[in-house]
Amino acid sequence: MDVYNLTAEAETFTCNVFLVTGEETTLVDAGAMPGVVDAIEEHVDDLDRVVLTHQHGDHVERLDAVMEAFDPALYAYADHPRRTHELADGDTLAIGEETCEAIHSPGHADDHLAFVSETTIYSGDVVVHDDGAFEGGSFGRTDMAGQSREELIGSIRRILDRLPDGVEHMYAGHGGEFHGDVRGVVETALERAERREPKYPEG
Repeated sequence: MDVYNLTAEAETFTCNVFLVTGEETTLVDAGAMPGVVDAIEEHVDDLDRVVLTHQHGDHVERLDAVMEAFDPALYAYADHPRRTHELADGDTLAIGEETCEAIHSPGHADDHLAFVSETTIYSGDVVVHDDGAFEGGSFGRTDMAGQSREELIGSIRRILDRLPDGVEHMYAGHGGEFHGDVRGVVETALERAERREPKYPEG
């Protein structure tokens, strides 16, 4: 099983889009980068499923193009015209060659899901390793309409409670991927979120 960040060199604002090869070839989010279909085709001929962490524009702008090119199954928490499988907290699904648990993790987005296996977390925007605001553990922004820092804090705590001890690979919606002490990164993100200070102070 390999994990490719298809948007690592993107010149437009987008989330990270991860192509996970294996028994169930999976795209985690579709992003906003033109050419994402071509990027997928550089690695695989077919795509079994797309899994959405949430439906903010930078995560789904290219979804229609991906669906039209490959006709994969679409897994999401919130309704979407192309959704084939509804996900709820605690549901399991295959990503690549691993079975992942979906963890409902609102705060940044009401429909946010993180996906956790015995070795890996696809954390979307709820918690990231680095994002320009913090290094070594940061959290999704909660300063826009419909967002909630308190819900986000609860979501990070929920992820920590359900994070297996063996998780050492973190693929987040923004910033770099991380390999190592993932629990430490999530704990650092929680500590920073609990300060309840603005993530991006006006300057």
